[in-house]
Amino acid sequence: MELYKQRLLYPSLSRRRWVWETNKILDMKIPDNVATFITNTFDHLSFEVVSALVVLSCFGASADISLIEVLEREIEQPLIAPLDDAVAHSVLGKRNGKIYFMHDKLQEAAYSKMKPEERCLHHNRYGLALGFVAVRERDDRLLLTAVTQINHGGPQAVIDDEQAV
Repeated sequence: MELYKQRLLYPSLSRRRWVWETNKILDMKIPDNVATFITNTFDHLSFEVVSALVVLSCFGASADISLIEVLEREIEQPLIAPLDDAVAHSVLGKRNGKIYFMHDKLQEAAYSKMKPEERCLHHNRYGLALGFVAVRERDDRLLLTAVTQINHGGPQAVIDDEQAV
């Protein structure tokens, strides 16, 4: 996507094929590791956008926009507007009420922005937030998503023994 954004790779309607700027591409600093290249894409995004991508990554490759709207209200963190910005930067796509990562490596890169020891806390937080809404609104589908998040959090998300079930 970066090559396209910098107009180094683009479709030519007159030639009916893709055209590229070979010398400029060869002069670019492109890491050998694809994951590093993709992670560098995040360096051009605001902190708020990256934070929203991290939240979305906890739900896998995609999530219902309605789920993200509920979560945004419950955890009181901007999600929809920053994710729309990520759509504008071609990190995410939107279709049929879903928002999704454009590539699985982008989802992995967003997820890796969390420290491994903090991932369980994030999953647990999102699960509990969604669980309260699911019970209040008697929404079984949302409840299943909440339970999945809590399960991803695992027992290490519990701070002390009194919180354990």
